Amino acid sequence: MDSLDAKTFQAFQRGDEQAVRAVYRRYSSLVTSVCMQTLRHRELAEEATQQTFVQAWRASSGLDIDRDIAPWLVTIARRVAIDVARREGRRPSTPLEFVDPSDDALVSHPFNETEAWEVAQVRLAVDALPKEDQEVVRLQHLEGYTQQEIADALGLPLGTVKSRSFRAYKALAVQLGFLRSKAE
Repeated sequence: MDSLDAKTFQAFQRGDEQAVRAVYRRYSSLVTSVCMQTLRHRELAEEATQQTFVQAWRASSGLDIDRDIAPWLVTIARRVAIDVARREGRRPSTPLEFVDPSDDALVSHPFNETEAWEVAQVRLAVDALPKEDQEVVRLQHLEGYTQQEIADALGLPLGTVKSRSFRAYKALAVQLGFLRSKAE
């Protein structure tokens, strides 16, 4: 079991903070190197490493604590790295100095206090959602994943992702309805 005992893995399955840290400390180098082989970019590999451990923790209830965890983590890391590579491949890579300043793809800061306040309201509303709904909203709208890609990445049925998405949008519509009526 590679220097971590069964109690540590059981605590990892329960989400014990110290056990999660112990598993991360023990296997993060391995996971990062697997991610680097696919991504060849340090920041992306580090992002994929974090996602790998989140997915591993979520799927840990099925972990056989009598077996070595390393192959299981490597499999998750490869899938996550491939997902990150696909996501990055869909993004345009035009150098910033050649992009038209009016391009909608550019992130802009709010022009005034009202816009800044509205952005803050949206962030607060998303943060108020249940964690699993927040995750779906962020993956879909900030990361550009499709619902099927989200289902694959999180190891969930597509119907579950659709339900969470619908529930999140319904809640956001209620919480942020005042912004829509203000714009009309």
